[in-house]
Amino acid sequence: MTLLAPSLLAANYMQLGESIREAEIAGADYLHIDVMDGHFVPNLTFGIDMVGAIAGVANIPLDVHLMLANPDLYIEKFAEAGAKIISVHIEACPHIHRVIHQIKEAGCQAGVVLNPGTPAGNLTSVLAEVDLVLQMTVNPGFGGQRFIPGTLRNMTFLDQYRKENDLNYLIEVDGGINQETADLCKAAGVDILVAGSYFFQSADKKVTADFLKK
Repeated sequence: MTLLAPSLLAANYMQLGESIREAEIAGADYLHIDVMDGHFVPNLTFGIDMVGAIAGVANIPLDVHLMLANPDLYIEKFAEAGAKIISVHIEACPHIHRVIHQIKEAGCQAGVVLNPGTPAGNLTSVLAEVDLVLQMTVNPGFGGQRFIPGTLRNMTFLDQYRKENDLNYLIEVDGGINQETADLCKAAGVDILVAGSYFFQSADKKVTADFLKK
């Protein structure tokens, strides 16, 4: 069964607690939190205090995606705030191996993120070290974008690589997920779907979650 991580970037910020409860009731496995710094990506979103507040009311793990220029400076703080998974961009980390182990030493599962234009082959030296690979299927920074079909090649590569090398990292995708693109991703071997607008704007979130997870 596919896992679901609703993206709080698309939630109603004025009723965030209610949005979290709706996601949990619908059967979400994680809450996906996009942290943006206005430098690595052209937007500002959740910070450390907000992650701590979400952790205080959430009953499912927090999947924290750091879209930061220097993520290594903040990993311990986000771990202390309640993150269970912390993912960083390979494009932002010249010393990615060290950062992966920094995340693990902070007590979290470690993820590495690929932008749409980054080949998955760039990760082969660290795939044995990570718990999760997050493939961006839109250019990071804003919600509501269209899915980039070329990213499916990376998903297929990652799925084949872990089978050939007896690895067990999870493959997650984020961006433009809907009924059609979810099926494409699942066929490519994806384990976790991050859904923002498609989930939070749906009339029946339970039905939407059940579809994405089947």
